[in-house]
Amino acid sequence: VMMTHQNIDTPATSIITYLEGTPDDVILNVLPLSFDYGLYQVLMAFRVGARVVLERSFTFPHAVLETLVSERVTGFPIVPTISALLLQMDLGKYDLSSLRYVTNTAAALPTAHILELRQRLPHVRLYSMYGLTECKRVWYLPPEQIDGRPASVGRGMPNEEVYLVDEKGNRLASGVGELVVRGSNVMKGYWQLPDETARMLRPGPLPGEMVLHSGDLFRIDEEGYLYFVGRKDDIIKTRGEKVSPREVENVIYELAGVAEAAVVGVPDAVLGQAVKAVLTLREGATLGEQDVLRHCSRRLENFMVPKLVEFREAMPKTGTGKIDKKTLHAAATAD
Repeated sequence: VMMTHQNIDTPATSIITYLEGTPDDVILNVLPLSFDYGLYQVLMAFRVGARVVLERSFTFPHAVLETLVSERVTGFPIVPTISALLLQMDLGKYDLSSLRYVTNTAAALPTAHILELRQRLPHVRLYSMYGLTECKRVWYLPPEQIDGRPASVGRGMPNEEVYLVDEKGNRLASGVGELVVRGSNVMKGYWQLPDETARMLRPGPLPGEMVLHSGDLFRIDEEGYLYFVGRKDDIIKTRGEKVSPREVENVIYELAGVAEAAVVGVPDAVLGQAVKAVLTLREGATLGEQDVLRHCSRRLENFMVPKLVEFREAMPKTGTGKIDKKTLHAAATAD
């Protein structure tokens, strides 16, 4: 991804503004510096004169939390796989009184994780955010809104415009559409990949302007808040209906004992694609396939209920800590 200094400076300034960063902040970063979310922790701290404590990973959660306590950390950026581990620990054993905020991006934080984190860390401001490497950050949900609309990822951040379009490129005032990002945070393109660049960057409202077509589908509510539906190429088509994996995952996360959940579509001769749920459980949990199916049947329309349920000891992960759905899909297809 080709970024100018302005492409980097603009979102860094916007994020610092809404996080209310100060020289007194101490940020604990367990994310790779090759991952933009990790790198920006250093860049933003440098901008305001804050301190960054670098950890190699979150492999040993107890040691990381001990560091958080000893360094009097005020800011802690996480991804959903980290929240899954945090919520399996007794956070009451640690003095987290210095912690001012927790941020999440890379993948949407499950609604159940948001609600549990709010309950267990009531003094902490939780920022649910969404972004793309191609423009860094897109929007955030102000902490004061998170209890009322935990499933939303918010509105556009300062210094940019975001909107949804239909399949013909027309702007949408409501409903579900593809996210478009406009602003000085948008990349210049992919290095030596003109076809891929042309697919993502398309002419904008002003002459010579290019806007970013994200490939992500969102729903917008009457107040302008946005809700992630899924990647266009992740949407499952079953029985002639479209299923958002995110919606099914959020329902599965409501079950006590679920640590992580991923929903993928697998080929099916009758349905076109069958909905498959892959889960890992918290230590000591005893959920079975029928528990998952009964819960989903109560909460979802019939065509959205998983046909297949698989339990795993661990989920495959990408280098940025996301659940690797491509690997899960490939394994399910091979089966």
